[in-house]
Amino acid sequence: MAATHDVAIIGLGAMGSAAAYHLARRGRKVIAFDLSVPPHALGSTHGQSRIIREAYFEHPLYVPLVRRSYECWHQLQADAGKPLLNQTGAVLIGPAQGMLVGGTRLSADRYGLDYEMLTADEVRQRYPVLHPADGTVAVYEPRAGILFPEKCVEAHLGLASRHGAELHFDETVTGWKPKRKGVEITTERGKYVASRLVLTPGAWMNRLLPDLQLPLTVERQVIYWFEPIAGHEAFELGRLPVYAWEYEDEALFYGFPNLGDGVKIAVHHQGVVTDVDSIDRTVDETEVGAMRALVSGFIPDLAGALLRSEVCMYTNTPDEHFIIDFHPELPQVLIVSPCSGHGFKFAAVIGEITADLLIEGKTEFDLAPFRLDRFSEKE
Repeated sequence: MAATHDVAIIGLGAMGSAAAYHLARRGRKVIAFDLSVPPHALGSTHGQSRIIREAYFEHPLYVPLVRRSYECWHQLQADAGKPLLNQTGAVLIGPAQGMLVGGTRLSADRYGLDYEMLTADEVRQRYPVLHPADGTVAVYEPRAGILFPEKCVEAHLGLASRHGAELHFDETVTGWKPKRKGVEITTERGKYVASRLVLTPGAWMNRLLPDLQLPLTVERQVIYWFEPIAGHEAFELGRLPVYAWEYEDEALFYGFPNLGDGVKIAVHHQGVVTDVDSIDRTVDETEVGAMRALVSGFIPDLAGALLRSEVCMYTNTPDEHFIIDFHPELPQVLIVSPCSGHGFKFAAVIGEITADLLIEGKTEFDLAPFRLDRFSEKE
Protein backbone atom coordinates (compact mmCIF):
# COMPACT_ATOMS: atom_id res chain seq x y z
CA MET A 1 0.00 0.00 0.00
CA ALA A 2 1.50 3.33 -1.07
CA ALA A 3 1.55 6.27 1.31
CA THR A 4 -1.55 8.41 0.93
CA HIS A 5 -0.44 11.14 3.35
CA ASP A 6 2.78 13.01 3.97
CA VAL A 7 2.50 12.92 7.76
CA ALA A 8 0.39 11.02 10.27
CA ILE A 9 0.00 12.33 13.83
CA ILE A 10 -1.15 10.25 16.80
CA GLY A 11 -2.52 12.36 19.65
CA LEU A 12 -4.21 15.74 19.15
CA GLY A 13 -3.71 17.49 22.45
CA ALA A 14 -1.45 20.51 22.83
CA MET A 15 1.47 19.21 20.77
CA GLY A 16 -0.36 17.15 18.18
CA SER A 17 -2.83 19.90 17.35
CA ALA A 18 0.00 22.42 16.95
CA ALA A 19 1.97 20.03 14.73
CA ALA A 20 -1.10 19.39 12.57
CA TYR A 21 -1.59 23.13 12.12
CA HIS A 22 2.01 23.97 11.23
CA LEU A 23 2.40 21.04 8.85
CA ALA A 24 -0.91 21.61 7.09
CA ARG A 25 -0.41 25.35 6.67
CA ARG A 26 2.91 24.58 4.99
CA GLY A 27 1.22 22.38 2.42
CA ARG A 28 1.76 18.90 3.87
CA LYS A 29 -1.01 16.34 3.55
CA VAL A 30 -1.75 15.50 7.17
CA ILE A 31 -3.84 12.75 8.73
CA ALA A 32 -4.21 12.78 12.51
CA PHE A 33 -5.91 10.67 15.18
CA ASP A 34 -7.21 11.09 18.71
CA LEU A 35 -9.03 8.59 20.92
CA SER A 36 -11.65 11.20 21.86
CA VAL A 37 -12.78 14.60 20.58
CA PRO A 38 -10.18 17.20 21.56
CA PRO A 39 -10.01 19.31 23.54
CA HIS A 40 -11.08 16.77 26.15
CA ALA A 41 -10.39 16.09 29.81
CA LEU A 42 -8.75 12.66 29.49
CA GLY A 43 -5.13 13.78 29.18
CA SER A 44 -3.13 16.87 30.09
CA THR A 45 -4.69 19.65 28.02
CA HIS A 46 -7.67 20.94 29.97
CA GLY A 47 -8.56 22.96 33.04
CA GLN A 48 -9.32 26.41 31.59
CA SER A 49 -5.90 28.04 32.03
CA ARG A 50 -2.14 27.53 31.80
CA ILE A 51 0.65 29.87 32.88
CA ILE A 52 3.12 31.16 30.33
CA ARG A 53 6.37 32.59 31.70
CA GLU A 54 9.37 34.02 29.87
CA ALA A 55 12.00 34.10 32.65
CA TYR A 56 12.08 30.34 32.95
CA PHE A 57 13.13 29.12 36.39
CA GLU A 58 13.46 25.48 35.28
CA HIS A 59 16.48 26.21 33.07
CA PRO A 60 17.71 29.12 30.90
CA LEU A 61 17.83 26.81 27.85
CA TYR A 62 14.04 27.17 27.58
CA VAL A 63 14.06 30.95 27.21
CA PRO A 64 14.68 31.09 23.43
CA LEU A 65 11.95 28.50 22.95
CA VAL A 66 9.38 30.33 25.04
CA ARG A 67 10.22 33.67 23.42
CA ARG A 68 9.45 32.19 20.02
CA SER A 69 6.39 30.52 21.48
CA TYR A 70 4.99 33.92 22.47
CA GLU A 71 5.29 34.99 18.83
CA CYS A 72 3.59 31.83 17.62
CA TRP A 73 0.73 32.19 20.11
CA HIS A 74 0.16 35.79 19.04
CA GLN A 75 0.11 34.71 15.39
CA LEU A 76 -2.30 31.88 16.15
CA GLN A 77 -4.51 34.31 18.05
CA ALA A 78 -4.59 36.64 15.06
CA ASP A 79 -5.26 33.80 12.61
CA ALA A 80 -8.03 32.35 14.77
CA GLY A 81 -9.58 35.72 15.54
CA LYS A 82 -10.15 34.91 19.20
CA PRO A 83 -8.31 35.64 22.48
CA LEU A 84 -5.94 32.84 23.44
CA LEU A 85 -3.37 34.67 25.61
CA ASN A 86 -3.79 37.25 28.36
CA GLN A 87 -0.57 38.79 29.65
CA THR A 88 -1.45 39.41 33.29
CA GLY A 89 2.10 39.46 34.63
CA ALA A 90 3.26 36.97 37.25
CA VAL A 91 4.47 37.25 40.82
CA LEU A 92 6.83 34.42 41.78
CA ILE A 93 7.34 34.15 45.53
CA GLY A 94 9.87 32.29 47.64
CA PRO A 95 13.29 32.37 49.28
CA ALA A 96 15.74 34.68 47.54
CA GLN A 97 18.09 31.80 46.71
CA GLY A 98 15.35 29.22 46.18
CA MET A 99 14.56 27.24 43.07
CA LEU A 100 11.76 29.56 41.91
CA VAL A 101 13.15 33.03 42.58
CA GLY A 102 16.79 32.11 42.00
CA GLY A 103 16.05 30.21 38.79
CA THR A 104 13.82 32.96 37.46
CA ARG A 105 16.48 35.62 38.04
CA LEU A 106 19.15 33.45 36.45
CA SER A 107 17.16 33.12 33.21
CA ALA A 108 16.09 36.77 33.23
CA ASP A 109 19.63 38.07 33.80
CA ARG A 110 21.14 35.77 31.18
CA TYR A 111 18.72 36.98 28.49
CA GLY A 112 18.19 40.56 29.62
CA LEU A 113 14.51 40.07 30.42
CA ASP A 114 12.51 42.68 32.31
CA TYR A 115 11.62 41.91 35.91
CA GLU A 116 11.14 43.63 39.23
CA MET A 117 12.19 42.43 42.67
CA LEU A 118 9.64 42.85 45.48
CA THR A 119 9.96 42.46 49.22
CA ALA A 120 7.32 40.55 51.15
CA ASP A 121 5.84 43.83 52.33
CA GLU A 122 5.67 45.17 48.77
CA VAL A 123 3.87 42.02 47.66
CA ARG A 124 1.33 42.41 50.46
CA GLN A 125 0.76 46.07 49.59
CA ARG A 126 0.40 45.44 45.86
CA TYR A 127 -1.67 42.24 46.15
CA PRO A 128 -3.42 42.31 49.55
CA VAL A 129 -4.77 38.75 49.27
CA LEU A 130 -1.22 37.33 49.14
CA HIS A 131 0.47 36.93 52.54
CA PRO A 132 4.15 36.08 52.10
CA ALA A 133 6.16 35.82 55.31
CA ASP A 134 8.74 38.42 56.20
CA GLY A 135 12.06 37.52 54.63
CA THR A 136 10.38 36.10 51.54
CA VAL A 137 10.93 37.90 48.25
CA ALA A 138 9.25 37.88 44.86
CA VAL A 139 10.03 38.39 41.20
CA TYR A 140 7.43 40.24 39.18
CA GLU A 141 7.58 39.24 35.52
CA PRO A 142 5.50 41.61 33.37
CA ARG A 143 5.22 39.47 30.22
CA ALA A 144 3.90 36.37 31.94
CA GLY A 145 0.24 35.49 31.69
CA ILE A 146 -2.48 32.99 30.90
CA LEU A 147 -3.06 30.70 27.96
CA PHE A 148 -6.50 29.19 27.50
CA PRO A 149 -5.68 25.55 26.66
CA GLU A 150 -8.99 24.30 25.31
CA LYS A 151 -9.31 27.37 23.09
CA CYS A 152 -5.71 26.97 21.91
CA VAL A 153 -6.26 23.36 20.89
CA GLU A 154 -9.53 24.27 19.17
CA ALA A 155 -7.76 27.04 17.26
CA HIS A 156 -4.91 24.80 16.12
CA LEU A 157 -7.29 22.05 15.02
CA GLY A 158 -9.73 24.39 13.32
CA LEU A 159 -6.99 26.05 11.31
CA ALA A 160 -5.32 22.70 10.55
CA SER A 161 -8.61 21.46 9.12
CA ARG A 162 -9.02 24.67 7.14
CA HIS A 163 -5.59 24.01 5.61
CA GLY A 164 -6.63 20.51 4.58
CA ALA A 165 -5.63 18.29 7.51
CA GLU A 166 -7.75 15.13 7.84
CA LEU A 167 -8.64 14.82 11.51
CA HIS A 168 -9.97 11.54 12.90
CA PHE A 169 -11.62 11.99 16.30
CA ASP A 170 -12.95 9.18 18.50
CA GLU A 171 -10.65 6.78 16.67
CA THR A 172 -8.19 4.84 18.81
CA VAL A 173 -4.88 3.79 17.27
CA THR A 174 -4.25 0.14 18.09
CA GLY A 175 -0.78 -0.08 16.56
CA TRP A 176 1.65 1.06 13.92
CA LYS A 177 4.57 -0.44 12.03
CA PRO A 178 7.24 0.77 9.67
CA LYS A 179 6.86 0.19 5.96
CA ARG A 180 9.57 0.34 3.33
CA LYS A 181 8.44 3.84 2.37
CA GLY A 182 6.69 5.10 5.43
CA VAL A 183 4.53 3.93 8.31
CA GLU A 184 1.27 1.98 8.50
CA ILE A 185 -1.14 2.99 11.26
CA THR A 186 -3.86 0.62 12.41
CA THR A 187 -6.94 1.90 14.20
CA GLU A 188 -10.19 0.33 15.31
CA ARG A 189 -11.64 1.47 11.98
CA GLY A 190 -8.95 0.67 9.43
CA LYS A 191 -5.39 1.03 8.17
CA TYR A 192 -3.66 4.15 6.92
CA VAL A 193 -0.23 4.78 5.40
CA ALA A 194 1.86 7.92 5.63
CA SER A 195 5.43 8.79 4.73
CA ARG A 196 6.22 10.13 8.21
CA LEU A 197 4.79 9.65 11.69
CA VAL A 198 4.66 12.10 14.61
CA LEU A 199 3.92 10.60 18.03
CA THR A 200 2.31 13.10 20.41
CA PRO A 201 0.08 10.90 22.60
CA GLY A 202 1.17 12.27 25.99
CA ALA A 203 0.60 9.72 28.74
CA TRP A 204 -0.05 7.00 26.15
CA MET A 205 3.47 7.31 24.67
CA ASN A 206 4.93 4.08 26.04
CA ARG A 207 2.00 2.10 24.70
CA LEU A 208 2.95 3.19 21.21
CA LEU A 209 6.70 2.71 21.77
CA PRO A 210 7.03 -0.52 23.78
CA ASP A 211 10.31 -1.34 22.07
CA LEU A 212 12.07 1.76 23.42
CA GLN A 213 10.99 1.43 27.06
CA LEU A 214 11.27 5.16 27.62
CA PRO A 215 11.69 6.18 31.29
CA LEU A 216 8.36 7.97 31.44
CA THR A 217 6.11 8.04 34.49
CA VAL A 218 2.56 9.32 34.64
CA GLU A 219 1.68 11.47 37.64
CA ARG A 220 -1.85 12.24 38.83
CA GLN A 221 -2.44 15.95 39.37
CA VAL A 222 -5.46 17.62 40.95
CA ILE A 223 -6.52 21.20 40.23
CA TYR A 224 -9.03 23.08 42.38
CA TRP A 225 -11.32 26.09 42.06
CA PHE A 226 -12.20 27.78 45.37
CA GLU A 227 -14.67 30.49 46.21
CA PRO A 228 -12.93 33.27 48.15
CA ILE A 229 -14.33 33.86 51.62
CA ALA A 230 -13.36 37.55 51.44
CA GLY A 231 -11.61 40.00 49.16
CA HIS A 232 -13.48 38.89 46.05
CA GLU A 233 -12.57 41.95 44.02
CA ALA A 234 -8.87 41.54 44.78
CA PHE A 235 -8.91 38.14 43.04
CA GLU A 236 -10.39 39.47 39.82
CA LEU A 237 -8.60 39.40 36.48
CA GLY A 238 -6.81 42.73 36.19
CA ARG A 239 -6.27 42.98 39.94
CA LEU A 240 -4.26 39.83 40.52
CA PRO A 241 -1.62 38.35 38.20
CA VAL A 242 -0.83 34.67 37.93
CA TYR A 243 1.42 33.52 40.74
CA ALA A 244 3.67 30.68 41.86
CA TRP A 245 4.91 30.12 45.41
CA GLU A 246 7.83 28.06 46.68
CA TYR A 247 6.33 27.34 50.09
CA GLU A 248 8.91 24.71 51.06
CA ASP A 249 12.28 23.80 49.60
CA GLU A 250 11.57 22.96 45.93
CA ALA A 251 7.84 22.58 46.63
CA LEU A 252 5.51 24.85 44.64
CA PHE A 253 1.89 25.74 44.29
CA TYR A 254 0.53 28.06 41.63
CA GLY A 255 -2.68 29.93 40.94
CA PHE A 256 -4.66 32.33 38.79
CA PRO A 257 -6.97 35.29 39.14
CA ASN A 258 -10.69 34.57 39.04
CA LEU A 259 -11.64 34.01 35.42
CA GLY A 260 -15.33 33.87 36.23
CA ASP A 261 -15.86 30.52 37.92
CA GLY A 262 -13.68 30.65 41.00
CA VAL A 263 -9.98 30.88 41.74
CA LYS A 264 -7.94 28.03 40.31
CA ILE A 265 -5.01 26.74 42.37
CA ALA A 266 -2.89 23.59 42.42
CA VAL A 267 0.31 22.05 43.72
CA HIS A 268 3.00 21.49 41.11
CA HIS A 269 4.10 17.83 41.10
CA GLN A 270 3.84 15.75 44.33
CA GLY A 271 1.09 13.63 42.75
CA VAL A 272 0.96 9.83 42.89
CA VAL A 273 2.36 7.75 40.04
CA THR A 274 -0.42 6.18 37.99
CA ASP A 275 -1.27 5.17 34.42
CA VAL A 276 -3.98 5.96 31.92
CA ASP A 277 -6.07 2.93 32.90
CA SER A 278 -5.88 3.06 36.68
CA ILE A 279 -5.84 6.82 37.29
CA ASP A 280 -8.37 7.86 39.92
CA ARG A 281 -10.37 10.76 38.49
CA THR A 282 -12.31 11.37 41.69
CA VAL A 283 -11.12 13.89 44.27
CA ASP A 284 -11.87 13.06 47.90
CA GLU A 285 -12.42 15.32 50.88
CA THR A 286 -8.96 14.56 52.30
CA GLU A 287 -7.33 16.03 49.20
CA VAL A 288 -9.58 19.07 49.25
CA GLY A 289 -8.86 19.62 52.95
CA ALA A 290 -5.10 19.39 52.39
CA MET A 291 -5.24 21.94 49.58
CA ARG A 292 -7.43 24.28 51.63
CA ALA A 293 -5.05 24.01 54.59
CA LEU A 294 -2.08 24.86 52.39
CA VAL A 295 -3.85 27.81 50.81
CA SER A 296 -5.02 29.18 54.17
CA GLY A 297 -1.46 29.75 55.31
CA PHE A 298 -0.56 31.95 52.34
CA ILE A 299 -3.82 33.21 50.81
CA PRO A 300 -6.26 33.04 53.72
CA ASP A 301 -9.10 34.80 51.90
CA LEU A 302 -9.14 31.98 49.34
CA ALA A 303 -9.79 29.10 51.75
CA GLY A 304 -13.51 29.01 51.09
CA ALA A 305 -15.91 26.56 49.45
CA LEU A 306 -14.66 24.22 46.77
CA LEU A 307 -16.46 25.02 43.52
CA ARG A 308 -15.00 22.18 41.46
CA SER A 309 -11.93 20.07 40.93
CA GLU A 310 -10.40 18.18 38.02
CA VAL A 311 -7.72 15.55 37.54
CA CYS A 312 -5.08 15.65 34.82
CA MET A 313 -1.79 13.91 34.13
CA TYR A 314 1.85 14.93 34.03
CA THR A 315 3.97 12.65 31.87
CA ASN A 316 7.42 12.96 33.43
CA THR A 317 10.96 12.27 32.31
CA PRO A 318 13.62 11.65 35.00
CA ASP A 319 15.30 15.01 34.36
CA GLU A 320 11.98 16.82 33.69
CA HIS A 321 13.19 17.92 30.24
CA PHE A 322 11.29 17.24 27.05
CA ILE A 323 11.73 14.56 24.42
CA ILE A 324 11.93 15.85 20.85
CA ASP A 325 13.83 13.35 18.73
CA PHE A 326 13.58 10.84 15.92
CA HIS A 327 13.20 7.16 16.68
CA PRO A 328 16.73 5.72 16.93
CA GLU A 329 16.03 3.04 14.30
CA LEU A 330 13.22 4.62 12.28
CA PRO A 331 14.10 8.06 10.89
CA GLN A 332 10.56 8.48 9.57
CA VAL A 333 9.18 8.56 13.14
CA LEU A 334 9.43 11.72 15.28
CA ILE A 335 8.77 11.45 19.03
CA VAL A 336 7.45 14.62 20.63
CA SER A 337 6.84 14.58 24.39
CA PRO A 338 7.15 17.97 26.11
CA CYS A 339 6.90 16.45 29.52
CA SER A 340 6.86 16.99 33.24
CA GLY A 341 4.06 19.47 33.71
CA HIS A 342 5.61 22.50 32.07
CA GLY A 343 5.13 21.84 28.38
CA PHE A 344 1.87 23.46 27.33
CA LYS A 345 3.24 26.98 26.92
CA PHE A 346 5.71 25.62 24.35
CA ALA A 347 3.12 23.86 22.18
CA ALA A 348 2.96 26.59 19.56
CA VAL A 349 6.71 26.65 18.92
CA ILE A 350 7.06 22.88 19.19
CA GLY A 351 4.45 22.52 16.48
CA GLU A 352 6.61 24.80 14.35
CA ILE A 353 9.75 22.85 15.25
CA THR A 354 8.03 19.60 14.28
CA ALA A 355 7.23 21.04 10.86
CA ASP A 356 10.80 22.35 10.49
CA LEU A 357 12.30 18.96 11.30
CA LEU A 358 10.06 17.08 8.90
CA ILE A 359 10.18 19.58 6.05
CA GLU A 360 13.60 21.22 6.35
CA GLY A 361 15.40 18.51 8.30
CA LYS A 362 16.60 21.02 10.89
CA THR A 363 15.57 23.71 13.35
CA GLU A 364 17.23 26.87 14.62
CA PHE A 365 16.85 25.71 18.23
CA ASP A 366 19.25 23.55 20.20
CA LEU A 367 17.40 20.29 20.79
CA ALA A 368 20.38 18.42 22.26
CA PRO A 369 18.92 18.48 25.81
CA PHE A 370 15.80 16.74 24.48
CA ARG A 371 17.47 13.82 22.70
CA LEU A 372 16.60 10.24 23.49
CA ASP A 373 20.18 9.08 23.90
CA ARG A 374 20.59 11.09 27.10
CA PHE A 375 18.76 8.31 28.93
CA SER A 376 21.15 5.57 27.79
CA GLU A 377 24.17 7.79 28.51
CA LYS A 378 23.23 7.85 32.21
CA GLU A 379 23.04 4.10 32.59
